[in-house]
Amino acid sequence: MTRHTTTPGRVPAAATGLLVGGAAGFLLTEAVAVLVGLAPGEPLDVGGGGPPRAVLVAAVLLCALAGAVTGLRRAERPGPHPEGGR
Repeated sequence: MTRHTTTPGRVPAAATGLLVGGAAGFLLTEAVAVLVGLAPGEPLDVGGGGPPRAVLVAAVLLCALAGAVTGLRRAERPGPHPEGGR
C-alpha cells in the first residue's frame, strides 16, 4: 500500500488523534467512576494508588494511543479529487 500523505502531513493528524483520544479516555474513566460511585453511594477513591489508579491511567493512555492510530490511518486515506471523480 502506498502512502498518500507525507510525514509532515501525518504529524498533525496523529497529534489531533492523540488529544481527542486522550480526552475521550478521560471522559470514559470519569463516567465509569460516577457510575461505580452511584452504586454503593460512595465516590470511587483512588487516592491511595494501587490497581484502580493503574487501570484508570491505562484506560486513558490506551484511548489516546487508539486516537493517534486512527488519526494516522485517516491521514493515509486518499482525499477527494479536484475533478470530483474517483
